[in-house]
Amino acid sequence: MRNTYLEYAAAGVSDLRPYQPGKPLAELERELGIRDAIKLASNENPLGPSPLALAAIREGLPTLALYPEGSAPELRARLARQLDLDPRQLIFGNGSDQVMEFAVRAFAGPGTEVIVSQYAFAAYGIAAQASGATVRIAPARDYGHDLDAMAGLFDARTRLVFIANPNNPTGTHLSAEALERFIDKVPAHALLVLDEAYLEFMDAADYPDSKPWLRRFSNLMITRTFSKAYGLAGLRCGYGIGHPDLMAVLERVRQPFNVNTLAQVAAHAALTDRVHLQATLANNRRGIEMLRDGLCHLGLTILPPAGNFTAFAVPGGGQRVYDALLRRGVIVRPLAPYGMPDHLRVSVGLPAENQRFLKMLGEVL
Repeated sequence: MRNTYLEYAAAGVSDLRPYQPGKPLAELERELGIRDAIKLASNENPLGPSPLALAAIREGLPTLALYPEGSAPELRARLARQLDLDPRQLIFGNGSDQVMEFAVRAFAGPGTEVIVSQYAFAAYGIAAQASGATVRIAPARDYGHDLDAMAGLFDARTRLVFIANPNNPTGTHLSAEALERFIDKVPAHALLVLDEAYLEFMDAADYPDSKPWLRRFSNLMITRTFSKAYGLAGLRCGYGIGHPDLMAVLERVRQPFNVNTLAQVAAHAALTDRVHLQATLANNRRGIEMLRDGLCHLGLTILPPAGNFTAFAVPGGGQRVYDALLRRGVIVRPLAPYGMPDHLRVSVGLPAENQRFLKMLGEVL
């Protein structure tokens, strides 16, 4: 019988393409029959989770027959104290991308518009289009957000605006001054979602401390994650910060039990482990410098390194180099799905992994 499922799918779904994650290590080794491959494709923490988080996971195992606390009360209390927030300003998700989906479900839909930037994280547009909203894409400026172009798209139908700072996959970031001016222009009927997934890695002098803006802008939500600097990508835990009234609306669309027990206890423990976080940041600083210098030594053009990754252009197209690296047991991220077919993105790994990547890339080139 002819497959007609797409004919009956919700408006917007039929034109979507599934999100393409980085290639898993096990899949590469199985396909090519190789061992000891390395994955530098998904901006993960090469040091892994905090030992305190791992201990908390082990302690939490006997409770797995019970549903998790949907509101994450202990994690909420700990994070509120650490960030000096009212606990009602927080909402938790199965990754920060789920928190963004809460915003889309609550405010977007047919007849509304969602504004994103060219080269923005693909999940924004996927969630918005699936809701039936119209996705409006502002052309990038130097691979980053053109705030004037984005502001030029505001109209009565605008309900959501997504900005990643720094931007994934291009690594560009917005200064405090530029971003604050932009937020001031966002209409009251629209919500600005500021994605700060790589916040902990940022040490640029002009990088904003966005939290004080929450007192001025009730239509601002900041999203952050435990997947990157805290090394908990496999457990999926992220959070949003905003006005308590906004969070109350998003709680209406949050599914019960959405953040599992082990994710909650691991995130709580990770917040207490400053030693592991500092080791992560130190490894990242060294790794960014090694990758930047090595790529430049190979004569390649790189985009601004930020977070725990950098994107770079390769002669002859990124797919050829990506495939050749796979055959040498090195997984990076091709950026053709983002409209950047000549670019690849590489995540910071351990020093030996960074060296191996640069050596294999040199051989390919």
